[in-house]
Amino acid sequence: MKMDFAPFYWCWFSPDPRMLLFPDEFKTSRSLRKAIREERFEIRIDHDFRSTIEACASVERPTQETTWIERDMIEDYVALHEQGIAHSFEAYDGDELAGGLYGLSMGSLFFGESMFHHASEASKVCLAKLAEVAGRNGFAFIDCQVHTPHLESMGAREIERARFLDLLEDGLSQPRTMDWQKET
Repeated sequence: MKMDFAPFYWCWFSPDPRMLLFPDEFKTSRSLRKAIREERFEIRIDHDFRSTIEACASVERPTQETTWIERDMIEDYVALHEQGIAHSFEAYDGDELAGGLYGLSMGSLFFGESMFHHASEASKVCLAKLAEVAGRNGFAFIDCQVHTPHLESMGAREIERARFLDLLEDGLSQPRTMDWQKET
């Protein structure tokens, strides 16, 4: 598959330290285990990428005045999705999109970009499914970028930039060909 990155000029956000979630370190809270056990949500992968990224852009965040997910960025990520690079995990309650996340898959790495929920536990169930898929397919880590207590409670941890860059180089050198649709 030929991938043309020429139209994508987004800055790379590189905090130090970097928050990573290693799939085998994912922690499931009691409430999340219950939501998964009760099959409260149907989890779909790449079913409606555009709606997922638009929901991430529209959710109100108390610490931000506006979203960083701008319209042209949405279009660029939709193009990356069409090339098989960007993916979404979606939680449905019936026909309603209740939560989700999206990010980029390159090499043996997944770069989480944003998540949202309209129902309790919906985005967490998506992250649990992502960790399961990533672990089963040999992904080295899920990049969460910055520390949040929420991500830390789910097993993500901070590592120094130098170590991140080593892991990044190694993970990007690993070819990854998988059928994301078969993972649902």
